Amino acid sequence: MSYRVAVVGATGAVGREMLKTLAERNFPVKEVAAIASGRSAGAQVSFGDRQTLTVQSLEQFDFAGWDIGLFSPGASVSAVHAPRAAEAGCLVIDNTSHFRMEPDVPLVVPEVNPQALTRIRRGIVANPNCSTIQMVVALKPLHDRFTVRRVVVATYQSVSGAGKEGMDELWAESRATFVNDPIKPEQFTKQIAFNVIPHIDRFMDDGSTKEEWKMAVETRKILDPEIKVIATCVRVPVFIGHAEAVHVEFARPVSVGEARAVLRDAPGVTVLDEREDGGYVTPLESQGEDATFVSRIRKDPTVEHGLAFWCVSDNLRKGAALNAVQIAETMVAQGLLARRAA
Repeated sequence: MSYRVAVVGATGAVGREMLKTLAERNFPVKEVAAIASGRSAGAQVSFGDRQTLTVQSLEQFDFAGWDIGLFSPGASVSAVHAPRAAEAGCLVIDNTSHFRMEPDVPLVVPEVNPQALTRIRRGIVANPNCSTIQMVVALKPLHDRFTVRRVVVATYQSVSGAGKEGMDELWAESRATFVNDPIKPEQFTKQIAFNVIPHIDRFMDDGSTKEEWKMAVETRKILDPEIKVIATCVRVPVFIGHAEAVHVEFARPVSVGEARAVLRDAPGVTVLDEREDGGYVTPLESQGEDATFVSRIRKDPTVEHGLAFWCVSDNLRKGAALNAVQIAETMVAQGLLARRAA
């Protein structure tokens, strides 16, 4: 069986990656539509090496007869058009933050909680935040074995998390630094080139940023409502690839060897953990890869059952496009799309 798939936000960094990922993984498509705002209508985007698609206007697009909508157009746009697509019978897999914490919308990472896909009520499935996805992929097998109680995480998030405009700003500021041109930040609150910024999304009343809040509440919704999480989210001058320093407290004793063995057997995880120069994965090396990479596994002696590790993933792939496509693949494999159509 093959499916009609509409990619919404097709001209953005994640939308282009969704089209690329669908083609690379040979998702069973009957037809693909590239959708974006009216100002992008008529532009051309690639669907892998197969064909070039002409972008259609989201405002005028009729979702009737389309099986799957992969959405990444921005939260305010999804708020309007994702329900419209779902009402037309199109299953929406939404990459924005708008629906993630709504109780009747599953928040899914296929390696972690695929069972949530049986509880779709509104025709919408939410893709978690990119930094949450890679962390819960690594935490899931450890939680199943040793029970995670508390997580302290510091992120090192690339500028592609802020879209094409963020990547353009890093490039422009880097060039300006070398030629001594003036720098005026627009996408970020401070200069990002040759700098780090401990601020992603808006500030909340308790002093956390919205990005830090997302990591906590999304982890609890996906993995276990009893897990305590505190995050410090930092933007770094890297184009693609998020990294995280994760410190975990468990309910049961855990050794480094046990943790390494559990992670090596876990779906979606690749362990590269050598205690030598270069024996770890960096964001640059994660680019274009599907896996969540885990390195620097070691005991945390500051808590009774503690472990620390380094976690890296391509935020445009596993952190966004790939996870959305994997949700669709999981629904196909479980026969859930066919059931919806029936």
